[in-house]
Amino acid sequence: MKVLTATEASRSFAAVLDEAERGETIVVTRGGKQIAVITPAPAAPGRMVKAFLARSARDLDSDFEADVAAAREVVDDEMRGTWPDA
Repeated sequence: MKVLTATEASRSFAAVLDEAERGETIVVTRGGKQIAVITPAPAAPGRMVKAFLARSARDLDSDFEADVAAAREVVDDEMRGTWPDA
């Protein structure tokens, strides 16, 4: 894992993307704080993801949407106030 300041990443952004493409993870810092992580993109082709979602939609039970909504409410309630406002 490589660590760069925001200034360094900005000045050599094409090289940073080249490194990510080769599998490197780059942490970007500003003022000594981690502000971003640049990682390689997942290698799943879009048609594979689309096919998976189409298959999964057939297999989901009718309560799935309600289950996801309920889980999101719990997470939202637990996380409220823990993330800085943008």
